[in-house]
Amino acid sequence: MEQLLHYTWKHKMWPLHPLTTTDGRDVEVIDPGLHNQHQGPDFFNAKVRINGTLWVGNVEIHDRASDWYLHGHDKDKAYDNVVLHVCGVCDKDVLNSNGQYVTQMQLDVPAHVQENYRQLLQADKYPPCYTIIPSLSRLTVHAWMAALETERLEQKTEAIRQRAERANGSWEDAFFQTLARNYGFGVNGDAFELWSRQVSLPAAGKHRDDLFQLEAIFLGQAGLLSLEAVPERYREQAQQDPYFAKLSNEYRYLSHKFSLESMDYKLWKFMRMRPQNFPHIRLSQLANLYYERRANLSTLLECETLDQLRSLLATHVTPYWETHYTFGSESLPNSKHLSPFSLNLLIINTAIPTLFAVGRHRQKEALCDRAFDLLEQLKAENNYIVTMWKECGLEVKTAGDSQALIQLKTRYCDRRDCLRCRFGYEYLRAAR
Repeated sequence: MEQLLHYTWKHKMWPLHPLTTTDGRDVEVIDPGLHNQHQGPDFFNAKVRINGTLWVGNVEIHDRASDWYLHGHDKDKAYDNVVLHVCGVCDKDVLNSNGQYVTQMQLDVPAHVQENYRQLLQADKYPPCYTIIPSLSRLTVHAWMAALETERLEQKTEAIRQRAERANGSWEDAFFQTLARNYGFGVNGDAFELWSRQVSLPAAGKHRDDLFQLEAIFLGQAGLLSLEAVPERYREQAQQDPYFAKLSNEYRYLSHKFSLESMDYKLWKFMRMRPQNFPHIRLSQLANLYYERRANLSTLLECETLDQLRSLLATHVTPYWETHYTFGSESLPNSKHLSPFSLNLLIINTAIPTLFAVGRHRQKEALCDRAFDLLEQLKAENNYIVTMWKECGLEVKTAGDSQALIQLKTRYCDRRDCLRCRFGYEYLRAAR
């Protein structure tokens, strides 16, 4: 309930009756103040007129006035500048650390706001605010979608920045780790990111002119060159597979040379996965990309069009994997290029966020603008989240739109965080 009180105060959703303090003085809220997400009073620099006198200071909000003592505010000087204590129920007078009474006001959340909030939290249909979507203005939808698109890019930027920080400030490594993570296409994302931190780019770089040695390092560091990593039904064939033996021997030599330690092969997932997404295939594609020097940050930053990005990221497997999905298991010949769908996902989740992140880091607005432009040029992703919102009446045209809606679902709807959502705001204030 306290969250809803915060929301009602912040958006001035007042009840129909006049606002008064507990001792009967009239209250006029000029400015609810700046919402504080950290320690200290809930709203800073609020302006309230009490019986004609203007007060400027902080506002604290609680379900019950007695929570003031429960939280120790009576002993905390940070709360001495509270000019108004707003409560759902004023069950007790309160004092600050100077022993002075704090002015209090009971705030009744309007009945329709309470009912709308209850509906949002309990709705079975998803998303819970679906009924309000068709009535929203284009301006409201556009403004919120633009904010969500930026929020999603900033969220990915923070992840890339943290990778650079872990890599001793190397944005080159951060790009490679981001690329590797997205080669997991969701299911193996965590495993690929762990692999990318263990693959040792300095070691790989010394053998960058030899694709076979690169593939040995990439597959070996993934733990996939041990016989235990081969599915049991293919182990006998793998034991007689010359390429498996050659790669294994090469990795043993390179791991000794560079003191490499492979990851646990059990971290890779294969269940209910299409063979073209098996780690062996993706690692071979990454080895080719790295060998051809197309997994470089500097090269990415030079790309200005979607065609240039597609050309940069397009790759294929080495000859052995054209007829295999795992060691010891043969398949029909297939060059196993990245599909247009996969390329678009890599552009959306790797290339564009990296452009934006580097732009922020280097304070180059042109790179940030290019990231937004590329998102608007790409067609919207086709997944169940986008389909869900389309069914609610939203127009989804570009990848910027679909990224905004993915952010909306994962960061707001899934958490039932309707009080921070613009659509939720429109739903809450609507009278029914």
